Amino acid sequence: MTRTKRIAALGLVAMMGALPAAAQDCGTAGTVTIAEMTWLSAATLAHVTQRILKDGYGCDAQLVPGDTVPTASSMLARSQPTIAPELWVSTVQAAWDQMQAKGNVYKASDIFASGGQDGFWVPDYVLAENPGLKSIEDLKANWKIFEDNQAPGKGRLYNGPPGWASEVIITNYYKALGLSDTFELFSPGSGENLKASIARAVAQKKPWVGYYWGPSDVVGKYHMVRLGMPESDKATFTCLTDANCADPKVTGWAAGEVAVAVVSTLKDEAPAVAEFLGKMQVPNQEISDVLAWGDDNGATPEETAVHFLKDYPQLWTPWVPAEVAEKVKSAL
Repeated sequence: MTRTKRIAALGLVAMMGALPAAAQDCGTAGTVTIAEMTWLSAATLAHVTQRILKDGYGCDAQLVPGDTVPTASSMLARSQPTIAPELWVSTVQAAWDQMQAKGNVYKASDIFASGGQDGFWVPDYVLAENPGLKSIEDLKANWKIFEDNQAPGKGRLYNGPPGWASEVIITNYYKALGLSDTFELFSPGSGENLKASIARAVAQKKPWVGYYWGPSDVVGKYHMVRLGMPESDKATFTCLTDANCADPKVTGWAAGEVAVAVVSTLKDEAPAVAEFLGKMQVPNQEISDVLAWGDDNGATPEETAVHFLKDYPQLWTPWVPAEVAEKVKSAL
């Protein structure tokens, strides 16, 4: 082989060796916008996404304010923001269906391994002390566990806050389960009051039952357990979501579809980033634990994201190639 050919061959080998690393970048995506929602889990995941894109892939990754309905509407109409790491599809189903028909937004992954979990929750010690209580259908016979001193002769069941979809659903479950003779359906007034009622009960190790959802800081911090439910029937559950449901029946509360929603053009502009987003998923219990740490420490979403990246590498490093993971770790 001549000297010239050897140099050319070595150059080709070097180029081939460099290809995988070169491919782990932001491509032609330009500025990537990420919806930072108003609650801790979504805001934390937005910061996690931003750090991986910025430090691992070299993207110009910017956070933008978001919330479920306005973010879904904006993604449908304007294809902005680029990414919504925690979009509760089941609460904006009509807009999501329009996005799928239009083809401008796709679901890269289900962010929560077990889906969004709404339902009736109790602190874990309630189940440990009352083995006869396992499911929502056991509430009627076990109302005395939750007897309210302010309303003797009835248990207290906390509803979803006024104006929330859960308020309608829990009210219909209350009717379907025939709890009116044994439980008072109590309105907490607000999401903060609902959270505070759980904190008070757990601090005094008192029984509590009512609406909540996971993953959330409350589930992790207070060791909440969702009561069992039967299999979910779509038509039956749809009636439970209607305030005018004529004949509510007991069925399971279907797991909420919570998507990593992404503007479709990103797949062509930054295929490496799209591949990462396709692997982005967290176990429900572990992310609840992370959020509980954030709440306990008064941490910002950014600080909670750093805690996740530093202390839970086993969860996020499989999402990305090793060299990307090392860049993210080095930047922390």
